[in-house]
Amino acid sequence: MSLTSAVKKQYRSIAHHLNPVVIVSENGLSEGLIAEVDRALTDHELIKVRISVADRESKGLLIEELCQQTKAELVQTIGKMAVLFRKSREQNVKLSNLVRYEHYLNR
Repeated sequence: MSLTSAVKKQYRSIAHHLNPVVIVSENGLSEGLIAEVDRALTDHELIKVRISVADRESKGLLIEELCQQTKAELVQTIGKMAVLFRKSREQNVKLSNLVRYEHYLNR
């Protein structure tokens, strides 16, 4: 499922208010980090991840690998931040960022 540009725009406006839930360092992707991103995507659907890598090319590769392993879609990257989205099978009304900030979706 590919996100349309209009949906990405709405998700970017939501992500603006989010803090990063995971920080990826120079060490790369470990099983624990991937599990934490997977859990965060299941709970929140839309998350912000901080990639603390100096090299731009390796940052892009890390983001691409993270998206592949978690089956998430990249919404946006700005500097060291990446916004990821994955639709939950059962949306948790108390935790989902899409529900918490739904007033940004219907503009």
